[in-house]
Amino acid sequence: MKMRVLLTGSTGMIGKGVLLEMLENDKIEKIILLNRTQTEVKHSKIQEILLSDFTKISHIKSEIGKVDACFHCMGVSAIGLNEEKYSQLTFDISKMLADIVYEINPSAIFNYVSGVGTDSSENGRQMWARVKGKTENYLLNKGFSKAFMFRPGAIIPEKGIQSKTGWYDIIYKVMRPLFPLFLKSESVTTTTRIGNAMIQTLFTGRASGILEPKDINQISKEINQD
Repeated sequence: MKMRVLLTGSTGMIGKGVLLEMLENDKIEKIILLNRTQTEVKHSKIQEILLSDFTKISHIKSEIGKVDACFHCMGVSAIGLNEEKYSQLTFDISKMLADIVYEINPSAIFNYVSGVGTDSSENGRQMWARVKGKTENYLLNKGFSKAFMFRPGAIIPEKGIQSKTGWYDIIYKVMRPLFPLFLKSESVTTTTRIGNAMIQTLFTGRASGILEPKDINQISKEINQD
């Protein structure tokens, strides 16, 4: 079965990793990219939609068309933002996206990139964790056939991918010789593994839920077992 997938955040580190794996996977027929700025990746599978204001996502519903899944990899840092603004950029936009995808296809699979430490109770001390928890809870309860909340921790970029955050990139370059050692830890994953795990959620019998780094790494291995 060939899949049509809507992907956000493909200009970022995680999203680009997911995009590269989908381009190499024969089970992915079409990739609809939804970005604020144009990606440099060109491929016959790709249809790119540019939207500078994601609060107007309902305006492009017809352009998105029928999709089997949405991989929501777009996100912002909470640094320098108050809770109201961070919530607008995280929960509100994720809700709008999920609502549109559900209207298009309530049987779709929805994957969301959250993070280790996300607070499912929505009552913790850390603002970003509360907002992410609220977002996860909404998506899990929306009614999709399946929904998976990806909570990566330490991520190693592969296949030439770089972080859009300059100081992250510097750290990655300095620490690169230690990557093989880091990868022995279950708490560390890679952009490749996240991409493969995202794809595998379309075909796994696993029920909806939260995926910690160990789960992401395990599911990514399953893609080579089909």
